[in-house]
Amino acid sequence: MLKTLHYLEYVPPNNSFEISSLPVVVLLHGLFGSSDNLSVIRRHLQTQFRVINMDLPDHGQSPHSLHFSFEDYAQQVILTLSKMNIGKASIIGHSLGGKVAMWIAFQQAALIQKLIILDIAPVAYQHRHQNVIDGLTAVPLSDIRSRKEAQQFMAKFIADAGTQAFLLKSLYEQNGKWNWRFNLHVLSRDYERLIDWPLNKQVIYNNETLFIKGENSDYILSDYQGEIRAQFPQAKAKLVKAGHWLHAEKPLLVNTLITKHLLGT
Repeated sequence: MLKTLHYLEYVPPNNSFEISSLPVVVLLHGLFGSSDNLSVIRRHLQTQFRVINMDLPDHGQSPHSLHFSFEDYAQQVILTLSKMNIGKASIIGHSLGGKVAMWIAFQQAALIQKLIILDIAPVAYQHRHQNVIDGLTAVPLSDIRSRKEAQQFMAKFIADAGTQAFLLKSLYEQNGKWNWRFNLHVLSRDYERLIDWPLNKQVIYNNETLFIKGENSDYILSDYQGEIRAQFPQAKAKLVKAGHWLHAEKPLLVNTLITKHLLGT
C-alpha cells in the first residue's frame, strides 16, 4: 500500500496572498540523501514560490518500502501532492530524484507545470556505487557509539571525505541505537532496478524540459543525447562547470538557470 511522503513546506515571507494561489515547486533529492540536500535551491526559490521539499521513499523520514520501484516512488509523490490538494507543480529532481521526476511526467503529465532535471539522463547506468554500499554495510550499527566510529569503518571502502560526510548525515541515534534513515537493505538489494530505466524508446513527456548538466560529471554523456531527445522531444540543455553536485558547487548559476526556466524568461 502506497503511503504519503515526509516533506517540509516553505512559502515566501510576509506573503499577503492565499498559499493555494502560489506557484508550487517540488524538490526531489538523490540516492542516499534527503530533502536537506537541495536546501540551497529551496532557500533561493522560497522567496517567490511555495516550495515542497520531499524525502523520497526509503530516504529521510519518509516511509520505507518492501522493494524499489520507479512507478511506486512516482505514485507516492503524486499521492502526497494530491493529499495537499496540489493539482499543478513544477518538479526539480537531482540524480535519482531526477529519474523519479521524469517518471512522474510519464505517469501524470497534467500535473507538471515545469520540469527540471539535474545531472541525470533517462538511461540505464552501470553499477557505480559498490564502494558506497560496501562502506555502509561495513558499519556495525549495533556496536558503534558515534558517527566518528562509523566513519572509520566507512573509510575502508569510501576514500572521499565529502562522500563520507554526506552519508553520515543520514546516520542517527535513538534510545542508544544507531540506524540509517535510508532503507539500506532495499536500496542495496534492488540497486540494479534503481540504475535501470525501463521507459526507453518511447516519448515520456512532450513538453519543454530543462536538463542541467555538470560539465565535469559523467552522468550525462554526449552519447545520451539521442535517447534524451527521443524521450523528451522538447528537451533543452544547460552546462555548468561543476561535477554531479552542481547545485552545491555552483549555486548562483544553477539557481539562476532554474529561476529563468520556471518564470519563462
